[in-house]
Amino acid sequence: MATIRQIAELAQVSAATVSRVLNNDPTLNASAETKERIFAVAEQLGYKPKQLRKQKLELQRSNAEIGLMFWSTADEGNNDPYFKAVRRGIELHCEEHGLTISKVIRGDLAHAKQEAASLDGLLVIGSIEADEVLEAFPKPDRIVFVNHGEPLHQYDTVHLNFEAAIQSAYDHLVELGHERIAFISGQEWIHSLRNPGQMRQLEEHRYRAFIQMQHQYKHRFTCVEYVPDWSSQGGYEAMQRILAGGQEPTACIAASDAMAVGALRALHEAGVPVPGKMSIIGFNDIELAGFVIPPLTTVRAHTELLGRTAVKLLLERMEGREAALQVKIGTTLIMRESCQRLQS
Repeated sequence: MATIRQIAELAQVSAATVSRVLNNDPTLNASAETKERIFAVAEQLGYKPKQLRKQKLELQRSNAEIGLMFWSTADEGNNDPYFKAVRRGIELHCEEHGLTISKVIRGDLAHAKQEAASLDGLLVIGSIEADEVLEAFPKPDRIVFVNHGEPLHQYDTVHLNFEAAIQSAYDHLVELGHERIAFISGQEWIHSLRNPGQMRQLEEHRYRAFIQMQHQYKHRFTCVEYVPDWSSQGGYEAMQRILAGGQEPTACIAASDAMAVGALRALHEAGVPVPGKMSIIGFNDIELAGFVIPPLTTVRAHTELLGRTAVKLLLERMEGREAALQVKIGTTLIMRESCQRLQS
């Protein structure tokens, strides 16, 4: 086995420096280039390869520059509970593993290319055209997409299991005797870097899952309203349209808690008791969901875990995993007081 003196000779440093680098001395003031040269020589000479690999990976992590890419504006990202939770999960997992988030990228393709040029990995939050992301950061094995609206089998992806989430909500309402179930849906868009402001509409995951559940139960009742911005105001107006339509659903699933809160306001103003005449379920389990009247039954989306898992996938790629992985994160139905058994 090679000696420390031999490593020092080939790496052109002192034996003391080699010893302190290989023992991961935190007080050593040596450049990353020097450390990498010592690791490379030691590995070449067969000096404790397992220990070296671990130390080398830790060094690579500490030197790695990770970027986040959002389609949303900074204000939207700071005010939206979903984006805030995903980012919190990313930041916590990066901190735990010695990674640094050096860039937050928003804007057009030219700006994205410039910002991403020095990065070692990129986490893309939300639906952005994948080919444009790759043009901005041409390292497909170092990109992880979080809750992208399209299947991307050639990349690492992590997203919520929307199908199972809506199934749990729909099954719960059916168990309570409901068949006339309305749905307030958001709209899914793929955003362009090349042409900011240009969007391509997709069929939203939760809406698609809702229609599948209707077919599964052979429910012919159809009452769907769309909210383009996923807001409480949108949910309020959607429920007003449902009430004015005369179809008289006995239950409603809203694709976000914000829309469900707006729907509750519209029902209250119309004198429709919840859950006496209308049961309602939201999605996400934001903090407010437990404080509205009645407290909202909702599907808890583990959004912080989305962020943590994205970092985990990126770390695995940096450590040599070759095949792309697609990960689905489960959800939990949180039962509060906005649903009850249908009264005959």
